[in-house]
Amino acid sequence: MSASLERLTTTLRWLCEIESFTGEEGPLCDALAERLAPLALAAPVRRYVNSLVVPVSRGTGKPHVALAGHLDVVRTSHDGPVRVEGDRFYGPGSSDMKSGLAVMLDLLEHDRALCDSVDLTLIFYSREEGPYLENELRFVLEGDADVHGIDLAVCLEPSDNRLSLGASGSIHAGVIFRGKTAHSARPWQGENAIHKAGTFLCDLAALKPRQVEIDGLTYNTVTSATLAQGGRGRNVIPDELVINVNHRFSPDKSLPEAQAEVEALVAGRADIEWRDLSPAAPPHAHHPLVEALIASGVAGVEPKQAWTDVAQLAVHGIAAVNFGPGINAQAHQRNEYTSLTKLEQGRKILATWLGKVAAT
Repeated sequence: MSASLERLTTTLRWLCEIESFTGEEGPLCDALAERLAPLALAAPVRRYVNSLVVPVSRGTGKPHVALAGHLDVVRTSHDGPVRVEGDRFYGPGSSDMKSGLAVMLDLLEHDRALCDSVDLTLIFYSREEGPYLENELRFVLEGDADVHGIDLAVCLEPSDNRLSLGASGSIHAGVIFRGKTAHSARPWQGENAIHKAGTFLCDLAALKPRQVEIDGLTYNTVTSATLAQGGRGRNVIPDELVINVNHRFSPDKSLPEAQAEVEALVAGRADIEWRDLSPAAPPHAHHPLVEALIASGVAGVEPKQAWTDVAQLAVHGIAAVNFGPGINAQAHQRNEYTSLTKLEQGRKILATWLGKVAAT
C-alpha cells in the first residue's frame, strides 16, 4: 500500500468509526471541527447547526471552487467492524460518501500548496439523506454569503470516479382517492376508493420513459407508484386510498412544470398532496471548469439519473457537478464497502483538476 493510500485509509477509518446516521451527525461535526481547528485557513470555520464551511484560501486571482460532501449516512446493517479486506474497505457510509470526505480532508491536510493555488472552500453538511427541507446545505446557502461567489462546486457523491452531470428533479405526491365506507356484504351502499384508483393505476403503468437530450446527455422522465395505503378492515369498503407517486423529471423542466405534469396525469380523479419537491439541475457540460475536470482523467461522463444536491446549489445560482470515488452501487447497501483503488484514483483526479484550475 502506497503512503498516500495508507494515509487515505486511515482518514476513512476515522470517519467511518464515528457514527453519523442522518439526524445524528453532531459527534462527527464536533470531531471534524476539532481536527480543522489547528489549520491555518483564509478565515475561521463557520458552523451552521451540524454543518461546516471551511474557507481554505482566498485572494489567489484564480476561480473560486468548492468541494462539498455530506456527513450523514443511511442506517444499514454490517456483519463486522470497520475493516479492510483486500481492495475493499467496509464501513457504514464508506461509499456514500465518507470516501469523498476522506479525499477532501487529505487534500487539505497533505496537499496544502495545491489547495492554496486557487480560491477553495470545503463544505461539510448534514441531513442530506433525509427530506429536502431538512437538508442542512440549505442553511449554508441561506446563511453564508461567501459561498455565493463559488464558480463551480463538486459534490463528492459516489460515482465510481465518473463525472455525473446534472440531476433529475424529484417530486413525491400523495394522490388521494376518496370514497365512502360500507359493509363489504353491501358494497352498493358505499364507494370503493381502491376501485376508483383503477384507471389511474392503469394509466400510470402504461407510461413510457420520456427522454430528452441536454448537452449531449440523455435524461429520462419517469413516474412510479411507490407506496399505497388504504382500507379500514377486511369487511369494510375503503373510503380512502393514498398512493405515493414519485415523479422524476429531466433538467429541462422547472418544479412548477413538473407539478403540472403530475396534475395532468391525475386529471382531477383524486386530490394531490405535495410531499417533497426537489428541483432538477442542468449539466453544465460546457462550463470551462467542468471541461477541465473531464480532462483530468475522470472514468467517464454520464447524466445523473437521480437527485443530488447539485440541484439545491443550482437554485442558488451555483454551477455544480457530481464526482466521487465511492461505488455508486454500494450506496445504502448492507455491508457497504468502497474500493481503495478508486479512493486513491479519485484523489489523484481532483488534485490534477485543482492544478488545471490554478493554471487558468
